Amino acid sequence: MPSALFENFLLHGSKQVLPAFLYGTAWKKEKTADLVYQALCSGFRGVDTAAQPKHYREDLVGEGIRRALREGKVSREDLFVQTKFTSVQGQDSNSMPYNPNLSLTEQVHTSIKSSLRNLSPSSEDSSAEATILDSVVLHSPLPTIAETLEVWRALETYVPHKIRHLGISNVYLGTLEQIYEEAKVKPAVVQNRFYPNTHFDARVRAFCVEKSIIYQAFWTLSANPEIVHGAEVGLAAHQMGLSKHEAMYCLILALENVVILNGTQKETHMAGDLEALQKAKEWALKYPDSWESCMNGFKALIAQ
Repeated sequence: MPSALFENFLLHGSKQVLPAFLYGTAWKKEKTADLVYQALCSGFRGVDTAAQPKHYREDLVGEGIRRALREGKVSREDLFVQTKFTSVQGQDSNSMPYNPNLSLTEQVHTSIKSSLRNLSPSSEDSSAEATILDSVVLHSPLPTIAETLEVWRALETYVPHKIRHLGISNVYLGTLEQIYEEAKVKPAVVQNRFYPNTHFDARVRAFCVEKSIIYQAFWTLSANPEIVHGAEVGLAAHQMGLSKHEAMYCLILALENVVILNGTQKETHMAGDLEALQKAKEWALKYPDSWESCMNGFKALIAQ
């Protein structure tokens, strides 16, 4: 009986809750603050950003969060706020949160200081001193494993007093295994593309299950149009009374240890996607055999 479907995850070794959806803030530009505020008002309780001005406005993410906090729409204790350290390779040379001529360790320290200021729960200058980030993700491995581990060890110095958890994105299994083996603070999350080119990351996801790591899937809709509009998802959507994209989200979230980055800019979808999880859970409980058939078809489709 699928009674635990779509429940929030407790991160390994802590009481920190990671919700089923993290609001993705890439490419939102000047609309970032308003969209983050709308997402939180709609029920989202996780926000993902990055110290990468090339694609993110981390400062406006903080503004949107602070607005929701001031108006009592949400409490900071109920939020999961995640940002990233992005190496020089992923930055725009004209807008970096640190001096690229600094050592890797100093780049990390400067970037984290900027993130703590941007994502502070209050606009008061002293607020940054009290800021704690729920998760910081290494945006991608660096060119060598030695450089990657240098950055990781710099990030470890902030755990647990300023950063609760560490993670890594855009990572292949071999590098993930090396980081896990060498790290003092083990990765708590992995954020990767969920799409056919990586065989839907089956081996990485299996490693995450084995090590109690939460897998954060992105590109779940835009990279998979054939699946979203295919027969398996269409049948599930029809049976559950959901849209195809809502059904796709629910099927992915039913995989073990998986949450989703959801970056919708439509307020109706923000509320609707959250409501879909409850609808799917109720349908699965009422028709467990049909739910199992849907999941088996979906797993076969992604070759799990």
